[in-house]
Amino acid sequence: MAHLLNLKTFSDKRGSLTVIEKILPFEIKRVFYIYGVDDSVRGKHRHHKTIQAAICIKGSCIISNNDGNKKEDFLLDGPEKCLILEPRDWHYMHHFTPDAILLVLASEHFDEKDYIFEDYK
Repeated sequence: MAHLLNLKTFSDKRGSLTVIEKILPFEIKRVFYIYGVDDSVRGKHRHHKTIQAAICIKGSCIISNNDGNKKEDFLLDGPEKCLILEPRDWHYMHHFTPDAILLVLASEHFDEKDYIFEDYK
């Protein structure tokens, strides 16, 4: 099931530093980011193997998730929030603010055969 992690953040008068270390349940093999999104919906898939960590490092977006048993919406509106998406989590991203940058860390290299586009019934 998808779940949120709070990333360790250090803040002082100089600004903030957020750390991703020893918290992800996988080794990072791929990194990508999504930005400049209009009112489109992104995603609409799940995976056979890939686990993902999604962080909206600027702006905000909503990730809607269905793991086959439960549907849930997650608002990513700060760089200290990290959403873990398991392979069974059919998800889509929407309601991006104009300045949104969604960073995604993945456990696997890109493989088109790993994608499942059909939602649960």
